[in-house]
Amino acid sequence: MALIWIGAWCIGILATHWRDELNLHHQLMFLHKAMASTILFLVVARIAWRLTHPAPALPDSISPLMKRGAFLGHLLLYIVALVGLAVSGWYWSSVADKPIMVAGLFMLPPLVAADQSLYDLAKWIHTYTGWFCGALVGGHALVALKHHFMEKDNVLAGMLPERSRR
Repeated sequence: MALIWIGAWCIGILATHWRDELNLHHQLMFLHKAMASTILFLVVARIAWRLTHPAPALPDSISPLMKRGAFLGHLLLYIVALVGLAVSGWYWSSVADKPIMVAGLFMLPPLVAADQSLYDLAKWIHTYTGWFCGALVGGHALVALKHHFMEKDNVLAGMLPERSRR
């Protein structure tokens, strides 16, 4: 899921900031939307998994304040990066009357009626939510690497599937 999110984020940046050079026929935007919309469905499975499988315990060496920070950081990742960013993109496409194909299989219905007067606001919300999410995900990766290389604890290993940890 992380790889799909990072891929969709990077493709979204390329598709919008180098639109004339790389995205003349909107093929990158189609790919961006297909990947990002898939996350909406994967997040339901991810939340169901988390509700039935508790997160690995953090090491005792981590202070209660840092554990609270980790909880809040993960909550922000779920709410903003996994739900908010996808919904804001869906909203932007809806007001622009642009379709969203989920993994190229079926079309999402519009969230709202097309309304060009809301286009700039929807674009602003999705764009800045995307940059905020990029900072969140980047910070998350840096903290995980700090734990692995500096703290030398098992926090990073706890993020991997169980088979990879063995």
